[in-house]
Amino acid sequence: MPPMDASVESSPPVFLCASPLRARACALAAERHAGGLRWDGAPFVLHPFEVASILANTGGSDEVVAAGMLHDVLEKTDTVAGELRGQVGDEVAALVVAVSEDPAIADYAARKRVLRECAAAAGKDALAVLAADKVTKVRELRSQLLSGGGEDRDARLRLEHYEDTLATVRVHAPELPLTRQLEFELWALAAMPPRR
Repeated sequence: MPPMDASVESSPPVFLCASPLRARACALAAERHAGGLRWDGAPFVLHPFEVASILANTGGSDEVVAAGMLHDVLEKTDTVAGELRGQVGDEVAALVVAVSEDPAIADYAARKRVLRECAAAAGKDALAVLAADKVTKVRELRSQLLSGGGEDRDARLRLEHYEDTLATVRVHAPELPLTRQLEFELWALAAMPPRR
């Protein structure tokens, strides 16, 4: 398999593309996120691949892993839900829709609340994708703070959303392994020494 993105030097690990559905999702995520960069300068596609990896390693189905790879395409690219249905099927598209923010809601807290409510209404698979995304986001926030990025209002708002996501997952899918992982990541963030 050729590299997925010109900015990524090699193909993703084989387990991410181990089924036809995963391979289609992998290629679509790489295509749609091509050229995008993360806050640290890394190719953006590494984030959805990390989310998919967490889901694969916690027993997620092919559909859940594929949704993890594609969870940001509706928010970060010009992809629409109908395209997803055509490429990866109704189940994956429904999961991605359930974990995508509504851009029509301007208020940050309200937008995030509706996101959590939609994921909870969609069920445990959507909550697994949301939790895996937040595991990576909490790790990212910890890395930012450790590298000298000061905590600002935006970081505090994101942290509140991550904590509220944990509360939502605890209520609606406490059996998910990612519930415990997200709890750990938030604890580890809180355990960091104060920044000077």
